Amino acid sequence: MKEKFKQMMEVIHLSEKLKYELRHSWLSNGRQESVAEHTWRLSLMAMLVGPHLEREVDTLKLLKMTIIHDLVEAEAGDIPAFDTQNDQQAKELKEQNEEQAILNIRELVSGEQGAEWYHLWHEFEAKETYEAKVANALDKLEAQIQHNEADIDTWLPIEYDMSYMLGRHTQFSPVLDQLKDVIEEEADKKIRQSTRSG
Repeated sequence: MKEKFKQMMEVIHLSEKLKYELRHSWLSNGRQESVAEHTWRLSLMAMLVGPHLEREVDTLKLLKMTIIHDLVEAEAGDIPAFDTQNDQQAKELKEQNEEQAILNIRELVSGEQGAEWYHLWHEFEAKETYEAKVANALDKLEAQIQHNEADIDTWLPIEYDMSYMLGRHTQFSPVLDQLKDVIEEEADKKIRQSTRSG
């Protein structure tokens, strides 16, 4: 078992990189957010929202997905969606780097557990199952919540528009659509206040 624990430690050490891999989001205290912080709150949101969804959700699977989905960024780095939105070459490079990272993670974790993580990551990316759709929607909603909490001076011009595009991620779920409305209202209020004061 000692050898197995040593292997687990390799995965745990890899995950430490997510504590210092920074996202494009900023915190309300003016510090840049780490990937690990985003993942933690996304998982908290899954626990809070899960019981209120209109369909039964596999909570354990949902939590595993939220925890695993950004683990590839320990190797591939965090690349904001808007950096690849209109750049097919950048999008393909990101996909290749993340695919290689999840292959490496599958080997590192190994066995049935490695295979499960690999499949859960791909399921999240495909956005076809109910759990994957919920996880993806919450991922986008958490990012907007963080933007709403940050100083608006940290927002990029594209992020003003993106504040009103969350519906494409939540439209499959009336419950998540309602949550999206609350988050968009917060964004709209922040934008209007900055316009008045600016």
